[in-house]
Amino acid sequence: MLNCNWIFPLALLAILTACKPVTQEPLQRWQQSVEGAYAGHISSDAKFSVVSSIHHGLSVWDLTKNQRLYNWAQEQNTSDNLVLSIDISDSASHVLTANRKNFALWNLQSGKSEGYWQVRESHIRDIAISNGGDYLLIGKSNGTVVHVTVDTGRRLEFLGHKEKVNSVDMLPNGRVAISGGNDFTAYVWDTQSGQVVYQFNHSSRVSKVALDAKGRYAFSADSMKGAYIWDLKTGKRISSLQGTKRHEVFSSVRFSSDGKTLVTGAATRKVSVWDIASGKRLSHWFVTPKEAKRPTGAVVYSIAFGDNNDLLTISSSGYVESWPITK
Repeated sequence: MLNCNWIFPLALLAILTACKPVTQEPLQRWQQSVEGAYAGHISSDAKFSVVSSIHHGLSVWDLTKNQRLYNWAQEQNTSDNLVLSIDISDSASHVLTANRKNFALWNLQSGKSEGYWQVRESHIRDIAISNGGDYLLIGKSNGTVVHVTVDTGRRLEFLGHKEKVNSVDMLPNGRVAISGGNDFTAYVWDTQSGQVVYQFNHSSRVSKVALDAKGRYAFSADSMKGAYIWDLKTGKRISSLQGTKRHEVFSSVRFSSDGKTLVTGAATRKVSVWDIASGKRLSHWFVTPKEAKRPTGAVVYSIAFGDNNDLLTISSSGYVESWPITK
């Protein structure tokens, strides 16, 4: 398979001409934010998306009908308050959104708000939500991760990290969490006790972590070239993603329901399908950049498996796109 590695932005046009991605054009494309998006997420069933933009605040879309369902507001009056993190529960029942200082819980079925909270002494870096919106996970810039039980108001602070937290995720039942930070470490931990289950060490800051919704795997990647798939039952490494480069910083991750493949999105527009067992890249392509007079990039915010052997992506360009899965 032909493989392209971008080194310098100035060489972008020449490299694009010389090396074509596996898939040239998406099967379908929907524009959900005209001026680009600050954050976006697609539900695991690929039926809904939530997009944050400067003009519309938070927009909720029915992807099966390409129809906007709701517009939500979360202090969209200044650039500092723009929603930069969105997570939809695996059951597509609730949505968690956050800007730097506060986070809000929404009911996806009714479109109503179910809670609003503020943080102190630090900034929100990443978030995750359980099924039913019962548990919320908040990763913060001061190195703490807060697990919130919505019904009781219980808050458990995980204090394992020594530096800024960059990425968090949680199983759909809310009982197990993973977090990664600038201390070169990813932790899998129990959200009821705060006890560490596994510690995954990296050679540089951990930029992305994720858990398989079925509890089989964990993923952690750093800012250099290390990207690993772990067995969540034993803590042992299953594989290392092969052919990754330093500039390929992952921005989204999704495990397939059959447990055979992993899909990733990067800040370089690149979407890749990987074999979990071997770590080999099976295929890749590049999402559509934002329309402009000069070449622009796009961050892949979220990926989901569709019903028709396709993948849906949402990126900072404001587009949701459907792609054929090449195996």
